[in-house]
Amino acid sequence: MTDAYKKAFEQSINDPEGFWGDAAEDIVWTQRWNKVLDGSNQPFYRWFVGGQLNTCYNALDHHVAMGRGDQAALIYDSPVTSTVKTFTYRQLRDDVARFAGVLKAQGVTKGDRVIIYMPMIPEAAIAMLACARIGAVHSVVFGGFAANELATRINDAKPKVMVSASCGIEVQRVIPYKPLLDAAIQMAQFKPQKCVILQRPMQRCDLIPGRDLDWQEAMAGAQPADCVPVAATDPLYILYTSGTTGQPKGVVRDNGGHAVALKWSMKAIYNVDAGEVYWAASDVGWVVGHSYIVYGPLLKGCTTILYEGKPVGTPDAGAFWRVISQHKVSTMFTAPTAFRAIKRDDPDGRLIKQYDLSKFRALFLAGERLDPDTLKWARRQLNVPVIDHWWQTETGWAICANCMGLHTYPVKEGSPTKPAPGWNLAVLDPETREPVKAGDIGALVVKLPLPPGALPTLWNNDQRYIESYLAEFPGYYKTADAGFIDADGYAYVMTRTDDIINVAGHRLSTGAMEEVLSDHPDVAECAVLGVDDALKGQVPVGFMVLKAGVKRPEQEIIAEVIKMVRERIGPVADFKKATVVKRLPKTRSGKILRGTIQKIADNKDFKVPATIDDPAILGEIETALGTIGLAKSRPR
Repeated sequence: MTDAYKKAFEQSINDPEGFWGDAAEDIVWTQRWNKVLDGSNQPFYRWFVGGQLNTCYNALDHHVAMGRGDQAALIYDSPVTSTVKTFTYRQLRDDVARFAGVLKAQGVTKGDRVIIYMPMIPEAAIAMLACARIGAVHSVVFGGFAANELATRINDAKPKVMVSASCGIEVQRVIPYKPLLDAAIQMAQFKPQKCVILQRPMQRCDLIPGRDLDWQEAMAGAQPADCVPVAATDPLYILYTSGTTGQPKGVVRDNGGHAVALKWSMKAIYNVDAGEVYWAASDVGWVVGHSYIVYGPLLKGCTTILYEGKPVGTPDAGAFWRVISQHKVSTMFTAPTAFRAIKRDDPDGRLIKQYDLSKFRALFLAGERLDPDTLKWARRQLNVPVIDHWWQTETGWAICANCMGLHTYPVKEGSPTKPAPGWNLAVLDPETREPVKAGDIGALVVKLPLPPGALPTLWNNDQRYIESYLAEFPGYYKTADAGFIDADGYAYVMTRTDDIINVAGHRLSTGAMEEVLSDHPDVAECAVLGVDDALKGQVPVGFMVLKAGVKRPEQEIIAEVIKMVRERIGPVADFKKATVVKRLPKTRSGKILRGTIQKIADNKDFKVPATIDDPAILGEIETALGTIGLAKSRPR
């Protein structure tokens, strides 16, 4: 068998214009591009300059025109409201066209911004696609995000219209959104002209006369809007990611490169064809929700699933298997933390055996490092390939992956395999900025130009784009991740560069230590981070959540993991402190808030992160640190 990956990768690096020009033939253009890649204004590269298209047309209308109108486009599965609803491509196109008409009636035109602040419901995807239909720029902000965080995004994006819902539904509570929305608008210096509010029956809200429109009423009287051609280089959306200054960074995604890269990735990386059911168990507030709940699957002509629920608790740790079985999912993409939660509650995989997973072909995991124990558990229980891949909000799609549609490589535990075509990955010494030897840890960087679909800049802030991503390693994009590439070309993403700790002059990866802890049979999930030490600069501390049903004394388990780290990494790691906690503080997407734990351990002031799932956990962490002589309790 010829290695299609190797051929694609080499062409994408040596002849990017030829490679991506071929991929772009799969998109419907209203005007063909003049130039595939324009590097005349470096470092601001642009793809498909002169080309015009409409992303919504490619995602919906095109499939109707090609005879797929009666195929399922989107399945809304909501265990928290006991709802399952299917939209065909024709139905979804018609709803999107009508909501585009609602926005148009409120004066929204090409280039205007619309902030979408909604739960995981079909209307969120409809609003995103409706913006794309008329050339407006959407910015999705997590439903339930704190009012002050929403206000900073309003000030930056300056939306003409806000789209929201009366409430979101969690496992055991209803979260009213309208008071948060009203408070954010009151705080913001910039005031949107209108708000469109979807009244959910679980909790309705009061509408402000003159400013707020009822979604259903507006839709009932709306004139459907046609697709508006936009330049390939025009922005499709802004997605805010946390910035080190406290001011969020507005990652911009363009229309042309995004459509080309995402449609191409559906087959090349995920090996999914039109008509198949693809499920990204994420949230539209995250980049995964943009790329692989809404745009990627619909551009390809797949059936996508929008899931309003959790991996456990809605109702149990079999929730994912029920969805896969019921909707005949072929490929799933979620975060490792979801599988750690399932493994914790159902370590023997008993619930899996209750469902027919015969259509299920592959599981893709991303969002944080995939520890070998979770990889092995998922592979053993599901008996399908379990593929780690690595990407970021900024990149929009995978930097590294086992590209299943091109060539399947043997999986190496701890590695997301090789750079995807288009991603010229390198490892540089952070001091000398020179390439390091194979196997040596350094800064993971991507040689410019970045491929289509990656951010071309930050919203209204070219200078911050340069400072944040390009200045430290000239000619390269800084991922801010550290790792290495082995002799076989496999990449290993060990940790964020700020998670490399310096223990008595030795540079060590906390990620490598986490791998050891997660290998202990009683540990469900863990985090290791460096805390300040007067003698050695930093020392590592471990936090462990145990699997359900573990009865052994905690001190025994702690002693065992300390011994394991000493044996596998060596005494140089100085790993002597660990504690058991009931849960770890995480973002709503499941990323562990390591930086916040570190500040608590170092007795530094910290701000409760806006993305935290449950702030009460921070008090539990403080108490646990106190038991091992760290983190003096203090009022906040």
